[in-house]
This record gives sequence, structure tokens and C-alpha cells, in this order.
Amino acid sequence: MRIERSHLLHIAAPMVNQSDLPFRCLVESHGATMSYTQMLIPERLLNDKDYYEFHTRDLTLLGERRAKPVVVQLCGNDVDEVVRAGRKLQSYCDGIDLNLGCPLDAARDARYGAYLLGQKDWPLVEDIVSSMAISFTVPVSAKLRLCQPVAKTHELAQRLEAQGASWITLHARTVSSKRRRQGAADLDVVKDLKTQLTIPTISNGNVRSFDDLERNLLHTGADGLMVGETLLGNPCIFTDEIPDHVAISLEYIDLCNKYPGTATLSTVQAHIRRFVEFQW
Repeated sequence: MRIERSHLLHIAAPMVNQSDLPFRCLVESHGATMSYTQMLIPERLLNDKDYYEFHTRDLTLLGERRAKPVVVQLCGNDVDEVVRAGRKLQSYCDGIDLNLGCPLDAARDARYGAYLLGQKDWPLVEDIVSSMAISFTVPVSAKLRLCQPVAKTHELAQRLEAQGASWITLHARTVSSKRRRQGAADLDVVKDLKTQLTIPTISNGNVRSFDDLERNLLHTGADGLMVGETLLGNPCIFTDEIPDHVAISLEYIDLCNKYPGTATLSTVQAHIRRFVEFQW
């Protein structure tokens, strides 16, 4: 898979169960050129049959009819578990991403996501990415938040490039489980990172409207954009539309009926609530 200069879709890891197949199909039909699964837990993929079958059904129902690339996102701190889980899914996707950006308490308690950004954990992170790169038949990537100090973000990204990452995504905020989306993302860091990597750099953050898309790309020079939170309210942001909340809800429900067993009732309710809240 080749990463082009284009708008990329990402449903951020904290929004658990929000990147189901029907929603990915919905946003792809409204301009997204790539989609990510929710963050998947390797240990459960390996040991929980229902969890594994649910997520493989999500990835396989489209089969060869899948029009846009889909990237599976994994978390974790165990090299063997991440590799074995990725091998089970690699034939169903176009890339596998290591989540180094999740700020939730669960990630802190289990030591994954953004809680692996400290320099003491860099050898482990490098080992995971290297093992993914040599073990998978699809390209691998990593999604980061800002390290502390911020200047170390560039060093870690370069190290991951050296270990075989095919692209890096930067959500240019520091980790905070209680304030993970407050305050502007520091797009200057993304701009600097773009000049220091030879692989594509994807910018994540500060997209609230259609105009922000081009503004972000022009400022950072990034090879693409990830949008999560805003996309949940407006799945049509890439085409500069604000859809009628009833019409977009019915469109989503139609896709749920078309691909049964890929979205739980609570997920469907959460999506529709976001569509409605965006209008009000």
C-alpha cells in the first residue's frame, strides 16, 4: 500500500467501538480515502473467540468489494502478542498501525498507547515496530502523541522509521486522560517532523470544519490528514457538506442492515446521537 497526499480517516482510540464497518463505509462514501479500525487488543484477539470473530467479520464482509484501504490498529506492550495478533488479521487489511497515542486510564493502567512514549520504553517500542515490519505482509505504521520534552517526538519518529515504519501519524498534543482534546494541537511540530522524515507524515488535530483541512495541510506540509472527533458528528466533512441529521442517520442504519453483526446496538445509538448533537 502506498500513502498518497490525501485526506485520511482515523477514529481516535478513545472513541471505542466507533469505527465499525458501517461507519467506515459511510465516511468513505462521503470523501474519506482511508479508514482505520478501532484500537484492537492483541491479547483478546488471541484468546477471546467472540472478540476475534466479531472483528474479523467486520474486516471480511466486504471481501474483494472493499473500495478503500483499511488499516487495523493494534495496541500493547508485548512483542509476541502484537505480532501473533497482527498475523491473524494481516490478510484482511491493507496495513497495521501501532497505537502510541491512546491517553485513557485503561491504557495507563495496562501500559500501552501514549504511556509508552517515555524514553525508558523506546527500546520496547522499537522492538515492537521492527518485529511488526519484518513479520507482516502489509506495511506497518505508528500513531504518536507528543513526547516530553516535545523535541524528543522527532527523535522517536526517526527511530521508528529506521525500524521499518512506512508512515508516522502525529496527534500533536501531549497525553492527558482527563483533557485529551482540550487546547489546540501544535501543528508546528507536525511541520518540523515532516522535514525530518523520509516516510510520509500524517497530521492529526485541529480539524473542526472543511476549511481546516486545507489550512492544516498548507501549514504542516503533511502527506495526509486524520480526522476523528469531528468526523463522528459530521461524516461528510471531506466533501464540505453538513448533512441532515435524519438523512445521515438513515443512511448509516441502512449500512448496518446491509452488514449485520458488525455494529452493536450501543454503537449504533452512539453514532446517531453524535449526528444529532452536531446539528444542535
